[in-house]
Amino acid sequence: MSMNFSIIGGDLRIIKLAKILAEEGNTIYTYGLEKAEELKSITNIIFCEKLKHAIQNTEIVIGPIPFSSNGKDINTPFSEHTISIREFMHEMNAKILIAGSILPEIYDLANDEYVEIIDLMKREELAVLNTISTAEGAIEIAISNTNKIIHGSEILILGFGRIGKVLARKMAGLSAKVTCAARKDEDFAWIRAYGHKATNINTLGEGLSQYDIIINTVPHLVLTPERLQYVDNDCLLIDLASNPGGIDKKAAKDRNLKLIWALALPGKVAPITTAEFIKDTIYNILKEIYKK
Repeated sequence: MSMNFSIIGGDLRIIKLAKILAEEGNTIYTYGLEKAEELKSITNIIFCEKLKHAIQNTEIVIGPIPFSSNGKDINTPFSEHTISIREFMHEMNAKILIAGSILPEIYDLANDEYVEIIDLMKREELAVLNTISTAEGAIEIAISNTNKIIHGSEILILGFGRIGKVLARKMAGLSAKVTCAARKDEDFAWIRAYGHKATNINTLGEGLSQYDIIINTVPHLVLTPERLQYVDNDCLLIDLASNPGGIDKKAAKDRNLKLIWALALPGKVAPITTAEFIKDTIYNILKEIYKK
């Protein structure tokens, strides 16, 4: 069954999502995507001149991932328009917003306008699938920014959550010597069961000097200035964690260490695949909504 969707703002993966939804027979009303040239030849994608026109004919509104970077405006990298969150929520009155990484304070504005919010990044199925492209993106960065091959390299992965598990397995598949740092006894057992070396994240210190690549997946500070003093000068640091990340940026810069803060990799390295994952997740959400 075809539906009407509004898509407001967003990056390349949202553009690919709009295209996929339209190709499946849905009608898409957009605003904040006027620079997305590849959508302009698709007849059932309608570019609206005003925000309210893009929203008024639909019940489901799809927003960016992340929804906002500054807490005031929604993300519109393919537009000249600035869309304030307050204006957006006012136009959204009593509709359903599906977007990603939505800040807590935005929920208060949504409640005032009777807007139901569904955060895509809190959906387990999308979080799991996104780890694949995140891991592959991290490997691409590692290959492009080191003078060594991955085979035989000493690699430390900080954290053994979804991303850590997938990344460790893929790195081991490239014959890297993988060590995973965790805190829980349960994680240590799984690390060993997968054939990796394990170390306690709380006791990191002099041993950091042995690694060619260190990849952080933990969303709070792990590599402090004190710990970074032990990191080898030629080591590549990759931080996959969201703000503020897990590696002290200033301390790394002061030591002239090579640090790459790689945020939102799924949208950068695999926008089409990520868009497919988002589409499937949205369809799952709609099934849940319309069962009620």
